[in-house]
Amino acid sequence: MLVLLPPSEGKAASGRGAPLKPESLSLPGLAAARAAVLDELVELCAADEEKARRTLGLSEGLRGEIAKNVELRTAGTRPAGEIYTGVLYDALGLASLEPDARRRARSSLLVFSGLWGAVRVGDRIPSYRCSMGVRLPGLGALGAHWRKPMESALPEAAGSGLVLDLRSSAYAAAWKPAGEVAERTATVRVLHSQTVDGVEKRSVVSHFNKATKGRIVRDLLISGAKPKGPKELVEALRELGYAVEAEAPARAGRPWALDVVVTQIH
Repeated sequence: MLVLLPPSEGKAASGRGAPLKPESLSLPGLAAARAAVLDELVELCAADEEKARRTLGLSEGLRGEIAKNVELRTAGTRPAGEIYTGVLYDALGLASLEPDARRRARSSLLVFSGLWGAVRVGDRIPSYRCSMGVRLPGLGALGAHWRKPMESALPEAAGSGLVLDLRSSAYAAAWKPAGEVAERTATVRVLHSQTVDGVEKRSVVSHFNKATKGRIVRDLLISGAKPKGPKELVEALRELGYAVEAEAPARAGRPWALDVVVTQIH
């Protein structure tokens, strides 16, 4: 099983470990594309702070984030699973997993990134600021920049198993599963169900969508479930106590769409 995750907007501080070693990152097929983004991002942030702030879409209060990017090559690193924080990662709770579940996390979780393309949670990276929605002056839109190198790297990473796609739309634009890979891919939407005057009403949630997705991944890792495809994933989630509604694709070469229905949001 390969689980595709979005990164977090905010990130923990860089660690005290050795500086970045690009050759040590997973998915070596992305190396050249990573180097291109890293080179331009560092140069932009070192040369013109105001231009960098506008390019990265940062408020005045976040101007200090630019300094992180200037030091990307020399800053200490820590595992990506520690760098990414926020609602989804708090609910996922990688640090509190038992050793077996933690090993499954290292082999199955892939975090998408505007700077790195995609990394595994055990890859050591520095803290940075660069979302997939950024358009760099030289490389252009990062979503488009990553599509070509992702075409070969991601199907290889997916292997022959299930792909659970929990990315937000900006990061999903960097790679869209196609063909046979898409047919064993499942996306998840979280719906909040409420009964008002005897009538059920459903709404899409945002903040709690992230928390629920984090809990889903955690529960799958702890359970040791190994769903081979979307149908088996639905069965596994139901066994874990989730209310799941599944919609098979209308035609071949498309992913499955799963709705996880919750009655409480927390």
